[in-house]
Amino acid sequence: MSQQPRTGPHRRTVLSAAAGAAALGVASASAGAAPAAAANSGNEPAGRPATAQHPTRELRQLLKEIDRDRIEATVRKLASFGTRHTLSSQDDPRRGIGAARDWIFSEMKKYAAASGGRMTVELQSFVQQPVPRVPVPTRITNVVATLRGSAAPDRVYVVSGHYDSRATDVMDAGSDAPGADDDASGVAVAMELARVMAVRRPAATIVFAAVAGEEQGLLGAAHMAEQFKTAGADLQAMFTNDIVGSSTADDGTRDPYTIRLFAEGVPTSETSEQAATRRSVGGENDSPSRQLARFVRDVAVNGATGMNVRVVYRRDRYLRGGDHIPFLERGFAAARFTEPAEDYAHQHQDVKVVDGKQFGDLPEFCDFGFIERVAKVNGAALWTLAQAPGTPRGVGIVTSKLTNDTELVWERGTEADLAGYEVVWRETTAPEWTHVTEVGDATSHTVELSKDNVYFGVRAVNRAGLRGPVAFPVPKP
Repeated sequence: MSQQPRTGPHRRTVLSAAAGAAALGVASASAGAAPAAAANSGNEPAGRPATAQHPTRELRQLLKEIDRDRIEATVRKLASFGTRHTLSSQDDPRRGIGAARDWIFSEMKKYAAASGGRMTVELQSFVQQPVPRVPVPTRITNVVATLRGSAAPDRVYVVSGHYDSRATDVMDAGSDAPGADDDASGVAVAMELARVMAVRRPAATIVFAAVAGEEQGLLGAAHMAEQFKTAGADLQAMFTNDIVGSSTADDGTRDPYTIRLFAEGVPTSETSEQAATRRSVGGENDSPSRQLARFVRDVAVNGATGMNVRVVYRRDRYLRGGDHIPFLERGFAAARFTEPAEDYAHQHQDVKVVDGKQFGDLPEFCDFGFIERVAKVNGAALWTLAQAPGTPRGVGIVTSKLTNDTELVWERGTEADLAGYEVVWRETTAPEWTHVTEVGDATSHTVELSKDNVYFGVRAVNRAGLRGPVAFPVPKP
């Protein structure tokens, strides 16, 4: 362990500054703040967290290539299969979930052909035995494209949408259920990112998935998550895009520059011992998924995406659930993107005409410019995650003695381009990290602040200046 000298402002100075920042509603950085918290570039929101990162030239170019027209074409094509119900036909070439599956697979293969062998595409199939929404054994197939990392291939990030759809009656496999917003929009995001990233070389591995069986109980996602768990995969983040097609609420109001990101707090996968530890030290707002949500805001709320990310501190909406949940249940950090306010008149409704107006989940009710911006938010998060160092491991606070200082320890990462680490902290009542200080290529650091009064975290930095997600420490007796 490499012990670093105590550095940074005096504890009274720091806490006074933090209190003042909290009162003003703005973020502040310590005297040793890293370039990630540099001055506003002029086209980015004021008051960004101290941990915010400006987009690199490489990322800006990637985001420019995300194509609104291609996204629209994908949504319209998926809607054209009539229904994509999990129980619909699997062998009709024009209608049903099988036709949609085959088309997605064919498109993903085209993207992979431009990757120089780095991207592979598979049909991940299994037979689902009868459950409440699947009355007979049914083959369910996920379409999975994997872009292998060039430097850290064992570190994995996943983005998905579900390509199955439903009508008003969840068991109705025959009626038209075009499923444009729910969830051709999310599939279009994952597919467009696969297309744009296939020609690039991420350091870590990125998986782009179109899953089935969501409407029947998150079945395809559960199978995929279990496959990752069984393989012992180092899956560090998963995003599902579900209902990301419209910026218009049921009362007609629009919010075209905001996307919600649902992030679970205390993980349900925790053991009773882990839960007891969390209750004793706090950190209810510092789960891996909440750190992931903060990371998304850090890298995606800027002029390059044109979007605001509204983080919602919940697993999901009331009475609803998405494909991130099976990943959460297996201990992976995961979060759900969904539009700012849903129009339920166009969701899960049979296609029909009422008083001269057509209803149903049709492409005509989608905002394709909005979906393009949502794809940019996902792209900024995924690409930065894949290029930056991974989340630090073994992060802890030494609690073996009473002191007004705080000693943090962690394991050094294995990335070849690792430059060092940063310690971040905030008031316990603050939602975002307000202070950052560089601590170098070390595995421990002592801060002249009491661990009783503030929350700490650690993140890694590479030689290109990219920062990974923050890891929240656990007590180290």
